[in-house]
Amino acid sequence: MRAHRARKSRSIKAKIAGTPLALAVAAGLSMTTTTVSAQTITVWSGYPEMAPFYEHVAESMKDEYPDLQVNVEAIALREHEKRIALGLTSGSAGVTVIELAGSTASRYIENDLIPAAPENVAAFVKDPANFGSFFVETASKDGTVYGVPLFRGQGALFYNVDMFEAAGLTEPPRTMEEYTEYAEKLTQRNENGNPTVSGWSLRLTGGGQGIAEKFWINLFQYGGSVIEPDGNGKWRANYANEAGRKALKQYLENVHVLKTVTPEMPADAEAFERGQTAMFIRESWVIGDIAAKAPDLNYATAPLPRGSIALPTNLYVNSVEGEDAEAAWAFALATNEPENLIWLLDNVGWLPNRSGVDYSVVTDRVPAFAAFVDYPEDYEFFTLPAIGPIEEVLTRLAGQLTAAYANADLAQDDAAIDAFLASAAEETNNILSREGLLAE
Repeated sequence: MRAHRARKSRSIKAKIAGTPLALAVAAGLSMTTTTVSAQTITVWSGYPEMAPFYEHVAESMKDEYPDLQVNVEAIALREHEKRIALGLTSGSAGVTVIELAGSTASRYIENDLIPAAPENVAAFVKDPANFGSFFVETASKDGTVYGVPLFRGQGALFYNVDMFEAAGLTEPPRTMEEYTEYAEKLTQRNENGNPTVSGWSLRLTGGGQGIAEKFWINLFQYGGSVIEPDGNGKWRANYANEAGRKALKQYLENVHVLKTVTPEMPADAEAFERGQTAMFIRESWVIGDIAAKAPDLNYATAPLPRGSIALPTNLYVNSVEGEDAEAAWAFALATNEPENLIWLLDNVGWLPNRSGVDYSVVTDRVPAFAAFVDYPEDYEFFTLPAIGPIEEVLTRLAGQLTAAYANADLAQDDAAIDAFLASAAEETNNILSREGLLAE
């Protein structure tokens, strides 16, 4: 459903990265009908590859809104985060559209540095025809909308079609039990029985908190989570249980019992692109990476059994007053025009958050995107909680998991697995307790 576009006499010019462009202003924003002077807004992005998208949004409406100055400043994510911290706390940012993960935005919202969205923007975001409840919640705090959902990172299964066919497999695994069964059939071995091509590439070493995030994805399929909320702003560890045992045991069985993968084997996207693993779970950026590095690879994607991690990025505006602010919110809404979101998926590869948009023009040509945008109706998402110590929680857990994955003695000892999980969960809860965030 396309948002209503306000009709008015307003002249806007866009300038992105020094190039004159027009700003696409989408609907749903009520403005006065009087002619106004030129306005200026800035768009801060932490993803340089997003600059062409914002340019496209502007270009798409240049005839209707030819008179606003829009400066897009897209820099590396870590530098972007530093810029936001300095600009918002000092009040020196000017009227700015800020691209930011909901979990990061929370700290600025709590300190009244990011205002609530105007009523019409909130109505657009809350409309269930536009966004599912997960994306509404990640753009909100305590029921109040602060941002406009735009794009996300999300996981799915990538699998080598030729290897599946050689193993007699005609469809992707549907359950976590099947993941292990498939891994056994897909593993290629040398004359000594040692794996030379892993059946399922698992994140076993390196990458800091990424190890814990990947474990969380598998854990989620079993119904668990690294931490869970109590509904009152507090949290507790949620993996020293049956779900945690199943998830960890699956890692250990594949490494030490079935030997479908080892910590020393090539892993992740690079291994997949070189034919060194048959399947792995990763985000949609791999699609573009394969197109650039292994264009002849015969592969497909599939949704995960229950759901996926999703790391949504929203657009916020640091002001709601004045004509510049009105234009900034209009720009945020314009990014969600269906034709602009299709362009985003097709040209940048980030996954749009808006529902009800037909992406078939992209998925028909690049079928790998379908698992990310055409997921089942009951598919569930989770994201990293917006709490201060989350990175410490994940980094500490990653260190524990790395040691556990290398411990062959755990593989067939459920009691030892349970003891390990209890010890790790105690450390998680101690971190939460230290920060005053531990649920009773």
